[in-house]
Amino acid sequence: MKIRSYLVIGAGSLGSALARTLFELGHEVMVVDRDEAALEDVMAHATHVQILDASEQDELAKVGVANFDAVFVAIGEAFEASVLATAAAKALGAQHLVAKATSELAGHVLMKVGADEVVRPEHDMGVRLAQQMVTPSLVDAFALGDAHGVLEIVAGEKLVGTLAHQRLPNRFRVQVVAVERGEGLTIGPKADFDVAVGDRLVVIGATEDLDRFREAVAS
Repeated sequence: MKIRSYLVIGAGSLGSALARTLFELGHEVMVVDRDEAALEDVMAHATHVQILDASEQDELAKVGVANFDAVFVAIGEAFEASVLATAAAKALGAQHLVAKATSELAGHVLMKVGADEVVRPEHDMGVRLAQQMVTPSLVDAFALGDAHGVLEIVAGEKLVGTLAHQRLPNRFRVQVVAVERGEGLTIGPKADFDVAVGDRLVVIGATEDLDRFREAVAS
């Protein structure tokens, strides 16, 4: 595994979760925040921590932003600070910059000032929860860019049979890329793969096609 380096700006709930997960996966993680107490909570789950105000470009320059594989601006409700930190990080050469937004409008602004990608954790979680309520067999779902996504769904009676028989690419224009059964995982299952009730299917496709597939499975 290639070890990558990440800079997390903001040690709130999202920043802490990012740092902890990346660190546990074996990557190098630096977390910066102007709140010393917030950094104390994440110190054991990061390679380095530093107290600084990331909304000040001169302060942020001290950590060598351009040297990280990716930068996460995970500042909470302080929108002005988030915008300034995003603009500063991009000006300092951030290779790939992901910023947290609390609304669609905030996301547009962050993209304008330099974010390569915007995430809206509360919004995304709400969408996933609604999808799971409507489709109980749905395990998870997430977007790939603006027009495509991935679903992980538990097979019910309607999905039993070989993939050739199901003809999902023809019927819905979606593709099964992996199937998990018990402890086993099949990557790129062939047309003769026989799906059983309880199998977990990872399905990829355009967002509108995935929606049609999900509704058909739920109906």
